[in-house]
Amino acid sequence: MKNNHRYKPLFLPALHGARRYFLVSAVEVILDIVALYFSAFVTSYILDYVLLGKEPSIPKALFAFLKSLGPVSVSYWACGLAFFVLTAFSGLFGFLRRKNVAKGAEHMAKVMRDRLYRKLNAVPYDYHKHVSTGDLVQRCTSDVETIRRFVVNQLMEIVRVTVMFTVAAVMMFSISWKMTLISMAVMPILTVSSFLYFRFVRKFFTEVDEAEGAMSTTIQENLTGVRVVRAFGQQRAEYDKFTAQNDDFSKKNIRLIDLLGLYWGTTDAIGYLQIALSLVFGILFYVKTDGAFSLGSIYLFVALTGRLTWPVRQLGRVLAEMGKATVSLDRLNEIMNAENETEPGKALTDCTMKGDVTFSHVSFGYDTPNDVLDDITFTAKAGETIGILGSTGSGKSSLVQLLQRLYCVTGGEITINRTPINDIDHAMLRRNIAIVLQEPFLYSRTIRENITLTSPDADEAEMFEAAREAAVHDVIEKFADGYDTIVGERGVTLSGGQQQRVAIARALMQKAPIMIFDDSMSAVDTETDARIREALRRHHGDGILFIISHRITTLCEADRILVLDHGKLVQQGTHDELIRESGLYRRIAVIQDFPTEGGVCA
Repeated sequence: MKNNHRYKPLFLPALHGARRYFLVSAVEVILDIVALYFSAFVTSYILDYVLLGKEPSIPKALFAFLKSLGPVSVSYWACGLAFFVLTAFSGLFGFLRRKNVAKGAEHMAKVMRDRLYRKLNAVPYDYHKHVSTGDLVQRCTSDVETIRRFVVNQLMEIVRVTVMFTVAAVMMFSISWKMTLISMAVMPILTVSSFLYFRFVRKFFTEVDEAEGAMSTTIQENLTGVRVVRAFGQQRAEYDKFTAQNDDFSKKNIRLIDLLGLYWGTTDAIGYLQIALSLVFGILFYVKTDGAFSLGSIYLFVALTGRLTWPVRQLGRVLAEMGKATVSLDRLNEIMNAENETEPGKALTDCTMKGDVTFSHVSFGYDTPNDVLDDITFTAKAGETIGILGSTGSGKSSLVQLLQRLYCVTGGEITINRTPINDIDHAMLRRNIAIVLQEPFLYSRTIRENITLTSPDADEAEMFEAAREAAVHDVIEKFADGYDTIVGERGVTLSGGQQQRVAIARALMQKAPIMIFDDSMSAVDTETDARIREALRRHHGDGILFIISHRITTLCEADRILVLDHGKLVQQGTHDELIRESGLYRRIAVIQDFPTEGGVCA
């Protein structure tokens, strides 16, 4: 991507909706600075004109306005009131500036998070298999927060420093160019040193962030894998590991605090030195010029120098934080620049999904076009149950993932009711194909919410019926809270078999004409397995069931069984046919002590 489009994918659209907040905030910055400077001019007017009767070194229009307020006796009160009002206005505009920039930054962060989430839902399934989930979460949270903090704390600071420095320089040069050079003598040193310092300290910020990330990862892994930790008695070892990481994070954080304390303390001293120089040389100029360089002018230089010191020394941090925000933005743009899942030019959204499913010379691979599946051809007719058997890595799961277009075929064609699946809209295709995985994902919600996830408007009777067909209704009823039982993270409060059966009930609620069970009854006993399969046959009618399993008992009642080996379809037929012929199916049956004589499915 070219640099001139570097921020386009994410930053500019997010900035668009928040632009009004930043524009208003910029105006408020200017008004805040005007109020600050005018209060300094009022004080200079009091010192020079009201007290000493001399013409002050302030803009002539302002001088004429202040004189018009009345005689000197009135000016005391008028100038005091003006100083109070200007200070109040400065505080008000400062508050409004922070409020509007915070609103704009939060709006921008919300838009960025929304766009990132939509993007992660739009990228191909293969994208998620090649990136770390933790890294994506960190990008969508920590990196967005880094950008938000920069906008809130630093963006308007750039505008503020620029305006303050420009206006102050013009005003000070109009009074005395010599005194201006003296009053700004350490400003370049302060700016360069602060920038160099924050470039140096940036690595320590990174170390602290990485240490915090490692500590957070340990916590997440322990909470997610609490069963494994408890099962192997690793609580003490994991506690020691966390303690070591916590100590490391604390030490690095303290070192960073020490460095920041050294910097702010040193720059405070330099800033006060600059103010002292302005005061000392101002007094010398006053004496040397017999009062021509007035007390009001001395005050103006001291006041303006003091008000410039903090923003200027902060500029180094602004630039350092800008660097961090730029890195974060680049990381987010990497997500936004990923290719979306391809959709056909005129995707069909209303075709009939009931009918035969045909794989015609289908091949698929990652490194080569057929290294996973090679020339697979078969037809699953409406109302059939298709069993799929094969060793680990034979391509069983890839076969059904191609049906959902989680991957695209590299050769051949898949059709549903004679319609190529590549012509069907993604959303419609997947709404009509329900899949249950061997390790189903359950949300940290109630069992009710997990089952009705695919059909949130279904009534309770439908949910009960789906749970009964999945042989889990009676189990749920025994829980203290029944269907309102909270499922722990990733279903940790349920056994493996209970998780699978809840996932089966969720798939049944989808009422899809094509259902896929990818070894999803491996954690249930054979009796429950048989009950579920019987219920599925009654439930599904003229739909098509694909059942992947390593158990002959699970597959033997299927209308047809496909046997895969190293990506090839080596056998297909009924159980009776396959059990009689020599081949992989019969060998697996022998290993599982399944009867091989008489063609009996027991």
